[in-house]
Amino acid sequence: MKYKHRLLYVLLVIAIYFLLMPPTSAAAQTRNPQLGVIEAYEAAGAADELGVGWTRVRFPWAEVQPDSAEQWLGVVDDGVIESEIAAGREVVGLLIGMPQWARDAADLPRGLYLDHDDADNLWATYVRTAVSRYQGQITDWIIWNEPDIWDENTPGYSWHGSEADFAQLLKVAYLVAKDVDSETVIHLPAMTFFWDNNFGRTQYLDRLLTEIAKDPQAEANGYYFDVATAHLYFQPNQIFDILAIWQGIMDKHGLGDKAWWLAETNAPVVDDPSWPVESVTFNVTQADQANFIGQGIATALAAGVERVAVFKLIDTQGDRAANPEPFGLLRDDGSARPAFAAYQTVIELFQDITAAQRERWDAVGQVRLDRGDGGVVHVLFARNGADAEVEIAALPNMEATLYDAFGTGKKLVNEDGVYRIKLEGSACHEPVGDTCLIGGLTHFLYQKPVAVAAPTFEPLSWEGGAVADFPNALKFDLAYVADRPITAATLNYQVAKFSCIEVETAVPVEIERDGQLSWTWQMVR
Repeated sequence: MKYKHRLLYVLLVIAIYFLLMPPTSAAAQTRNPQLGVIEAYEAAGAADELGVGWTRVRFPWAEVQPDSAEQWLGVVDDGVIESEIAAGREVVGLLIGMPQWARDAADLPRGLYLDHDDADNLWATYVRTAVSRYQGQITDWIIWNEPDIWDENTPGYSWHGSEADFAQLLKVAYLVAKDVDSETVIHLPAMTFFWDNNFGRTQYLDRLLTEIAKDPQAEANGYYFDVATAHLYFQPNQIFDILAIWQGIMDKHGLGDKAWWLAETNAPVVDDPSWPVESVTFNVTQADQANFIGQGIATALAAGVERVAVFKLIDTQGDRAANPEPFGLLRDDGSARPAFAAYQTVIELFQDITAAQRERWDAVGQVRLDRGDGGVVHVLFARNGADAEVEIAALPNMEATLYDAFGTGKKLVNEDGVYRIKLEGSACHEPVGDTCLIGGLTHFLYQKPVAVAAPTFEPLSWEGGAVADFPNALKFDLAYVADRPITAATLNYQVAKFSCIEVETAVPVEIERDGQLSWTWQMVR
């Protein structure tokens, strides 16, 4: 807007805008739904401390219904499941096994090839009972476990049938579960990879999907599963590579959009005096296990998995017969291994991960995780025995904290727009080529958004007069004492007298230094 005037009396109204930078509060979620621990109910208080968002409960058919379909002898009491849910942990069920009374001559569930709604299909009846019993409490169900183990004399061997038989088992479970509750989520069984890879066999996943595709109704029913499930241990590099191989198999079958969960991962230890290990798989120390937690989970997320669980929360007496090494984050007396604190750190930092990328994978492991709140976590570690240094770009409007594997943090100030971080070489208790099974101390660089408040408007009024003759310019200076830095200002004024000369009523204000404002006003024709 323009006014005509010769003699100017002005009433100044200076609008000063302050950009406020109040400190943010980044309180961690009480539960992280993406990260879980197996058998959380064995030490529920410790699971609360971890902050895990899900756990798994096995329902072995032979133990739940040892004598007849009328029984339900839960391995885990229903009250325990209710307590887990009340504590904010999602419960995922696993259906596996077969009682002797339900077996046919081929060691398959009797009536398996009957329609899924036929009462003589005993597997269908068991699935229906389980899904109905826990409707509203358990939504996700994993069907069986590691059917790719083909040696009957090996611990973990559980499936006697062919791939076609397993496709039928999966189909029946899917159709029954969806009949009971259409929101039920059916998972493929986890597979080992190595039982095929080490013996030159085509991957079981590939063979199974080939059989499923032969069913003319498979496509209309989502190929009888919603989520693919994996169990991978020990080596972050291998976790990424194997998941990529399996994803390639899914892509080949046109199922690349199916979600993946890493339902078990860990690196069991060999140096805990409470559990002497006679048969060592890999030489993993308690410190290695702690470092693996961040490295392995970050790598799995970068490979595309939606959820991860650590196997397992606490050692139990039964584990000594089943496992050569202890897996627990806690020893059976409840005392914590270092990996417990390491997982606490991961759970707190890996909140609401929306994207993950393996940015560097040479002598250094570098994984970027983007959080839903705009924060970015870089997971950093040396992959071999040599120390290393990395440079991470400082992100705008972020404050940075560097954490070690156990959650000890320190604020960082960037140098020339980057953070330079030194990484300790791995102790390399288990060399793998030119790298190590597990890297050195895991570091987490967390760049957290700093909240920027909307600019606040503070008017300052100054009334005074000035006389200007065309075409002379007037320069105004105003000292202003501010309790905060002035970042921007504009000037509006009111006119006392008018003439035939036009002037702008809004004038830009120059901030020469804190507390000193100046502007120039000039009439134009």
